[in-house]
Amino acid sequence: MPNNILRIVIPTNVGALLKLATLIFKKHQADGAASPLNALADYKWSDLGPNIALALAKHDEAEELSRRAEQAYRDRDKLMGDIPGLVRSSRDLLKGVYKKTPKKLGEWGFEVNDTPRASKPVAPKGTE
Repeated sequence: MPNNILRIVIPTNVGALLKLATLIFKKHQADGAASPLNALADYKWSDLGPNIALALAKHDEAEELSRRAEQAYRDRDKLMGDIPGLVRSSRDLLKGVYKKTPKKLGEWGFEVNDTPRASKPVAPKGTE
């Protein structure tokens, strides 16, 4: 006869974990004083149990907000078109218009940085 190993799975997904906790809490409440979970010393279902429904509601709210955020990002991306190209072309044209006074591009909202770029550090030979 094969030796079956019994595993009791606890979900790692927060939503599934909260749903399982809800079922456990309901059964614990239904059993009342006869519930074997009253023997727990370090945890009290009477203390944490009422938080489960609130946590599940907040989880569902967060999931809905996440879905709405994803939709908003998709909508934004559709509206973007080639705005990056438009901004680069505008910068390039303004650099030509204000060739002698490039800091004027700051009036158009561009960040004008006249400090030289830091050079990349060269790795000593033999450490590559």
